[in-house]
Amino acid sequence: MRFVSTRLAWLSIVLLLAATVGCKAQATNDPLKDPALARRIEVLVRGQFNVPAEYSVSFGTRKSSNLPGYDSLPITFSHGARTTTTDFLISTDNKSLARLETFDLTHIAAQNIPVDNRPVRGNPAAKVTVINFDDLECPYCARMHQELFPATLDRYKDKVRFVYKDDPLTEIHPWAMHAAVDANCIADQNGKAYWGYVDYLHAHGGDVTGPDRDPQKSYAVLDKIAREQGKIFELDASKLDACLQKQDEAPVRASMKEADSLGIEGTPYLFVDGEHINGALPPEQVWAVIDRALRAAGIEPPAPEKTSPPPTPTLGR
Repeated sequence: MRFVSTRLAWLSIVLLLAATVGCKAQATNDPLKDPALARRIEVLVRGQFNVPAEYSVSFGTRKSSNLPGYDSLPITFSHGARTTTTDFLISTDNKSLARLETFDLTHIAAQNIPVDNRPVRGNPAAKVTVINFDDLECPYCARMHQELFPATLDRYKDKVRFVYKDDPLTEIHPWAMHAAVDANCIADQNGKAYWGYVDYLHAHGGDVTGPDRDPQKSYAVLDKIAREQGKIFELDASKLDACLQKQDEAPVRASMKEADSLGIEGTPYLFVDGEHINGALPPEQVWAVIDRALRAAGIEPPAPEKTSPPPTPTLGR
């Protein structure tokens, strides 16, 4: 099992896919009218893009394209109300299937993720930014978090800044939304207090879930931990209590919508100056991505260092 909590992960983007479909003589160029050709295309596409078994695959009308030797063939992937149509290219001799896309290099969404008003860990003026779309109930997020702090932060020191954004997988994590709201209530007053709260939850998620897995009890535990953190950092107690009681989910849901627009289907999901990391990878692999970003920014990465297991966080500064 991959180290990632996921809603759905498939149909990766490629610049060009070319594969041999078959060499047998066909009665027609229209896959809808040639079951054997249609089946070969479906099998290839399902395999190349890891299309889940519960999704159906159907074909649109084959038309001439602007690419010599290829026709345009729309392929639709459907499951319930979810439908995605992707344009493919099929050679006129039915031997090759291709997918060609044009991308806008002047505006890459992953390199333009807003982080205004989000707590920053590390050097706020660092040239390289690591953005993590996080779920506070996700065990794989906890694993990634413990790899980032303190080992990764200690390795890069003032060269990198870390920012977390919310993407609670509410379908499978019943208290993740409440935790995100509470964390933001704390962040509104003190960024360091926010990080202390996040550290604690990622180290004590099982305590929040509890033996009977009662969401209402988990909510009460989350609020209690938030208030304790508020006392440690001397936050405005009345303001914090009002925020905890209100449970305004709007900012969290806006972050979730942003995650969807970026194609994020699971957590943890990191962007290092736009380059993505999907899942809880070993530190060395994460560092390789950060090193690339540093070199691109004209900064020499630090030499590799040996790491020791991180201590278990407790509430505090």
